[in-house]
Amino acid sequence: MTIPIFRPAAQALFAGLLLAAVAPALPGLAQALPAAGNPIIRNKYTADPAALVHNGTVYLYAGHDEAPAPEQRYVMHEWLCYSSPDMVTWTEHPSPLNVKAFAWAKDDAWASQVIARNGKFYWYAAVEHGAVPGKAIGVAVSDSPTGPFKDARGTALVTNDMTTVAKIFWDDIDPTVIIDKTGQAYLFWGNSACYYAKLKPNMTELDGPIQTIKLPAFTEAPWVHQHNGWYYLSYATGFPEKIAYAMSRSLEGPWVYKGILNELAGNSNTNHQAIIDFKGKSYFVYHNGGVNTDGGSFRRSVCVDNLFYNKDGTMKRVVMTSEGVQPAK
Repeated sequence: MTIPIFRPAAQALFAGLLLAAVAPALPGLAQALPAAGNPIIRNKYTADPAALVHNGTVYLYAGHDEAPAPEQRYVMHEWLCYSSPDMVTWTEHPSPLNVKAFAWAKDDAWASQVIARNGKFYWYAAVEHGAVPGKAIGVAVSDSPTGPFKDARGTALVTNDMTTVAKIFWDDIDPTVIIDKTGQAYLFWGNSACYYAKLKPNMTELDGPIQTIKLPAFTEAPWVHQHNGWYYLSYATGFPEKIAYAMSRSLEGPWVYKGILNELAGNSNTNHQAIIDFKGKSYFVYHNGGVNTDGGSFRRSVCVDNLFYNKDGTMKRVVMTSEGVQPAK
């Protein structure tokens, strides 16, 4: 059952209340959410957004902050999925992936990204490994962007003992993946060090050595996208985190640093972004602590604002708003 959402706000509120009343009787079904500006998701705490444009629809994937107040820690066991035809009206789908899908993982459903290739959808996710100390990256696969997803390998794609530049246990996090115009897929990830490697066409194996990119004040959260012939590598910098970015004509560099893209996100120490083009416009998807006033960094919420480019290809600094974006047409 899906209830259409219309503006003005009163109609959206009525739809949301009606859904809340009938939702318990509709387990496992997609549910429309009331449109309410930023943050765009208010029924659950959502973090570390990734976005996929597929067949005229945007799919939003996010981690689920589950720590009850007043706990000040990250509690994340599953990922969530939402879809929208216009960046304003969102439908929640049943959770398509849980950390339990990776039998070799211990816990921690951290940042992730989904990409489509050859009729399948590949989900790269950061988790805590059960046997190799530290964070690791797994790959799940599905025939549908809304899942369910299952482990594509049965083992981790990247483990902490494979990366040695950063001498920490949490440097193998925040995977982002992109396919260039030749069909070559690349995986980027990291904390303190920014790693990248080629992927084989099956999307489940590395194709060559792991390499490192030197970026000014790199913290974590790399996201790679392409726009008008340029590649952009945006990432979280400092702590509390802002988003900075670099540009290149090649995914293998050289990368030229271009400065700050997004300032501190309100009431959240972390800052994590996805950047997409959809129906002729560009969007910056991120999280803040806008719904929660007690411990925003541990109970975050996804937001969307417009992204604009200058004539030389550089990106204008994002203006974060409470109103959000207008419906894409």
